[in-house]
Amino acid sequence: MYNFEFEKPSTIADAVAALGAEDAQALGGGQTLIPTLKQRLAAPSALVSLSGIAEMKGVCVDDDGSVSIGGATTHATVEAEAADSYPAMAALAGQIGDPAVRNRGTIGGSVANNDPAACYPAGVLGSGATIITNSRQIGADDFFEGLFTTALEEGEIITSIRFPVPQAASYQKFLQPASRFALVGVYLARFADGVRVAVTGASEDGVFRWSEAEEALNKEFRPDALMDLRINPANMIGDLHGSKDYRAHLVGVMTKRAVEACM
Repeated sequence: MYNFEFEKPSTIADAVAALGAEDAQALGGGQTLIPTLKQRLAAPSALVSLSGIAEMKGVCVDDDGSVSIGGATTHATVEAEAADSYPAMAALAGQIGDPAVRNRGTIGGSVANNDPAACYPAGVLGSGATIITNSRQIGADDFFEGLFTTALEEGEIITSIRFPVPQAASYQKFLQPASRFALVGVYLARFADGVRVAVTGASEDGVFRWSEAEEALNKEFRPDALMDLRINPANMIGDLHGSKDYRAHLVGVMTKRAVEACM
């Protein structure tokens, strides 16, 4: 690692002020950033830890029935505290990494990082959630912009994420056993006004909505509605863990499983 200053503010305002320093970087749970620093692939002048900001932690149910999760809330806390209010999201959180990762990693850090194989981006996009920052609100459809790229601006932090709760939802994850990232993960949410299907781990462009599957399931919500659908493998990830064709096939398999789980 290179030398850097470390700050741990107790309020959002203080965190935003600290991030105004040149080359300062926010630190959530550090599950990606700390290994990056160890490999000397990043050299921020200061790390601004968000773990001391109480107002960015926890899960609560809003007056309209939506569920808000603070950006500094750990995966383990989401798993425990969202179990009654949004079970599918709690189940997703429980599949992330191992206990050490779940007790350190945060939902805000994961969503801001937007790893192409991370679980939360699929849950956020599939739910049609709203990302709330220190300065604005961003709909999930406008937030994710590609591999490790989001609509966040320099110094902007995710303070919370608000999830509308669907009638039924399921996250189906085919994990890579060594890393426990998603080789393919599908989050399906069924609302009164339609179905949303979000896919992670598969595309070279990162998390995406499978609109053809949504259209088919809106006409008839059953696994057979997907029978004739195929994902184009051209933009799928191909690596030693799975070919483009294999991942494209898995998208269909995991989506069918999600439908079955929601019936």
